[in-house]
Amino acid sequence: MFRWVVRGILLLALPTALQAQDAARRLQRYRPGGDTLVAIAFLQPATGRSAWLGADIRLHAASTMKLPVLIELARRIDAGELRWNDNMPVENRFISIADGATYAVDPADDSDSTLYDLVGQEVRVLELARLMTVRSSNLATNVLISRLGAERVTATARALGADSVLVLRGVEDGAAFRRGLNNTLTARDLARLYLVLLQGRAASPEGTQHILGLLAAQEFNGGIPAGLPAGTLVAHKTGWITGAAHDAAIVYPAGAPPYVLVIMTRGYQTEAEAEAVMRRIAAEAHRIATGQ
Repeated sequence: MFRWVVRGILLLALPTALQAQDAARRLQRYRPGGDTLVAIAFLQPATGRSAWLGADIRLHAASTMKLPVLIELARRIDAGELRWNDNMPVENRFISIADGATYAVDPADDSDSTLYDLVGQEVRVLELARLMTVRSSNLATNVLISRLGAERVTATARALGADSVLVLRGVEDGAAFRRGLNNTLTARDLARLYLVLLQGRAASPEGTQHILGLLAAQEFNGGIPAGLPAGTLVAHKTGWITGAAHDAAIVYPAGAPPYVLVIMTRGYQTEAEAEAVMRRIAAEAHRIATGQ
């Protein structure tokens, strides 16, 4: 059970101008110029430290859109429409929002291959959520979105204050991609989703524990976690497509209040290049959050 949920008191913390200015100034130094873009959202509600650098630029969400899907799933379970232990059929056949044609998710382009062996069978909802989050499975994501509905995922994110979140479709809808019909959001609104999750407002206590536990079990840790002291607890979701790499997290530093850090990038040729920048930003954000 994931126990590191903070509630109530976070709503009482008022940011000070000096703390916000100092955090922004320090993080700004790590934003490269040129053809690359790095958007940063950082906030530590209990101390008032925050920074918003390029945070209102709308970017391709990549797999960070799986967080609002996970939140919507937890809320539907809270409402009694589903249960974590329910079984759901796995099919690799989806309808494009662009032209109504069918398409399939390509295992070669997916970070998880295990679910493809179960096509035609039923898999527990919790396992689909785990694969979507921990392994960033595109197939699991599409199976869940087909049941939940992209429109409802978007509506829930916006009801939680993340007004820029736009989840239009599942993953690998090539016809939609070619027409510019993509899932998009801003670093500010992705940070808002993590904030309401941290505050326990995204779902019920049980649902929140499931979400945080899955995020904390993330297997792709080359970005934010790799820039932090060893053993630091991080609940996060990454995202990567050609030319865009993101990482978004709640960080629980030893001896200091938790904080939210979102780093979204565009223009790097490889994920490794983007992750190197993320690590430097994450290390500085950690120093800020721990008063160094």
